[in-house]
Amino acid sequence: MILRMRDIIEQIRRGNVPDGYKKTKAGILPADWDVHMLGECLSRVEKPVEVKPNELYTQIGIRSHGKGIFYKEPVTGASLGRKSVFWIEPDCFIVNIVFAWEQAIGKTTQSEVGMIGSHRFPMYRPVNDSVDIDYLISYFLTKRGTDILEAASPGGAGRNKTLGQERFLKSKIVLPPIGEQQKIATILTTQDKVIELKEKRLAEKQKQKKYLMQQLLTGKKRLPGFSGEWKKTKLKNILYERKTYSPKGLEYPHVTLSTEGIFPKNERYDRDHLVRDEDKEYKITHKGDICYNPANLKFGVICENTFGDAIFSPIYVTFEARKNVCREYLANYLMRWDFINAVRKYEEGTVYERMAVKPEDFLKFEIFLPQIEEQTAMAEVLSAADREIELLYQDIKQEKQKKKALMQLLLTGIVRVKI
Repeated sequence: MILRMRDIIEQIRRGNVPDGYKKTKAGILPADWDVHMLGECLSRVEKPVEVKPNELYTQIGIRSHGKGIFYKEPVTGASLGRKSVFWIEPDCFIVNIVFAWEQAIGKTTQSEVGMIGSHRFPMYRPVNDSVDIDYLISYFLTKRGTDILEAASPGGAGRNKTLGQERFLKSKIVLPPIGEQQKIATILTTQDKVIELKEKRLAEKQKQKKYLMQQLLTGKKRLPGFSGEWKKTKLKNILYERKTYSPKGLEYPHVTLSTEGIFPKNERYDRDHLVRDEDKEYKITHKGDICYNPANLKFGVICENTFGDAIFSPIYVTFEARKNVCREYLANYLMRWDFINAVRKYEEGTVYERMAVKPEDFLKFEIFLPQIEEQTAMAEVLSAADREIELLYQDIKQEKQKKKALMQLLLTGIVRVKI
């Protein structure tokens, strides 16, 4: 089976046609797969709503990247004004024409019956069972499918890139027989459920850690064997600001701060004007430092540098922990929203977006600190929770890679499924 798959991949890569395949304008496909125009497979469904001013209506929205439908808060008919709205029909392919290029697509179900959508959310029903909607959604999440959505959404950026429905329906897609479409969709849907269950478990673990932090780091709960009094101290007594800059020629990775931690800048942005400027001095941060963005505390941008030695913009602040404190304990303490909201009392600025907490003011803040032994014990408990979370995160990452591989193999016909 593995050798057969590799052989097919290698032959297709070379432009050769394996047994059971054929060459088409769409590439090399299984012999019983065909290229169809979307307009042959889908027909538009719309049932206008006769809006009544005093009735309540629930509108739907569609998340980008194939994440499906969500519901908005109910509103009165009067608040809809003269907006054109339509009843949601079940078992339809639905798309947000404003963000189709960003894969804002979904499938309607019985759960949405009685809800409404604006003219921006056209619905399509399969013609003569020629296409399975779940298969179609998976197809549009591949590069080939995304290219179709982007080509049918001309324009400069964002809201100017509106899906042209006529052009969309003239697009051509590759379809296996309906039975194979359904089997492929079932396999991919099953993988989605695996990912969803693990993401729920991850969310529960993160919630448990947050509760544990709130209990331990505020002294509401003490670990066994500890009962000593906590002492009040200013942060300047346990942290000092690192003000070293990168000399020219010294190679360090260029990173950025976010609510999720420290990342290489090229992983967060893909813009030419954010490339490292060789004539600019960058601040150095070392592994274990506690870093924050003075102007972004409202978004919770405080994090421990678990990335390693790096450089970042001089607008960021980086602290090194002194010897008289457990660094891991302190990092957990400072990343709590209770602390972040409290230290924001030092914010200064004339415009909300530019409100910032200067490092000298940050270091004025007073906290209650247990003895170093209790700090270390708490840090070990929280680190164990972090390890569980990281293992789950890596597991989810692998499951997503598995789905990506399945899509690549199944939606191209390299691997066939038995019906």
